[in-house]
Amino acid sequence: MSTRLFLAEDDLILADALKTSLSQADFQVDCVNDGSLALQILLHNDYDVVVLDIGLPNMDGLTVLRNIRQHKPSLPILILTALDGLEDRVAGLDAGADDYLAKPFEFAELEARLRALLRRSQILPQSVQQLGNLRLDRAGQRAWCNDTPLDLSARELTVLEILMSNIDRVVTKEQIVSELGSDNAEVGLNAIEVYVHRLRKKLEPCGVVIRTIRGLGYLLEKQQPHSAFDAG
Repeated sequence: MSTRLFLAEDDLILADALKTSLSQADFQVDCVNDGSLALQILLHNDYDVVVLDIGLPNMDGLTVLRNIRQHKPSLPILILTALDGLEDRVAGLDAGADDYLAKPFEFAELEARLRALLRRSQILPQSVQQLGNLRLDRAGQRAWCNDTPLDLSARELTVLEILMSNIDRVVTKEQIVSELGSDNAEVGLNAIEVYVHRLRKKLEPCGVVIRTIRGLGYLLEKQQPHSAFDAG
């Protein structure tokens, strides 16, 4: 299966040449030359890797990059630009780029860098777990629902991590208290009920449900049309 690549490049001649070359290298390429359009497409579509020019009209590449990073933190993104000063490279990497290639460049180097990004992306998602439309990045300590960041407190996030580590298995309140770590002395069983109640409401649009298994604990699973358990 071809690798889905998104290219945002305002130089139409270069964009056409890159699309042709990348397609021959077994990439499935979508290409635009406008920053605002690039952002909208990236927010609503899934790609394996992105090549992003900085000097885009209507919205510059760094702004596009910062916006995308809020919603898709693990998407591999390579900046391709004529700006090659140290400050430019630092700005690009600080904005969230995974790699930076200055123009002019050899196509063989671009292809090699893209292959390297794809290899790395196959390792990084081990810290990212998905259930339904809920995605949790343990390394980044963030969660998303339908690609929208979830506003979770530190303890709500910890409870979610515990439940995500035990998908389709019952987790007791005592287990959650124990796994909250150094703060467990401050957390009682009633507080766990509060955290779960808040978390349940925030997860409603995600296609997952936290079920209360009476007398046992909590169960995180995909939303089912019919279930033997009732959330309490």
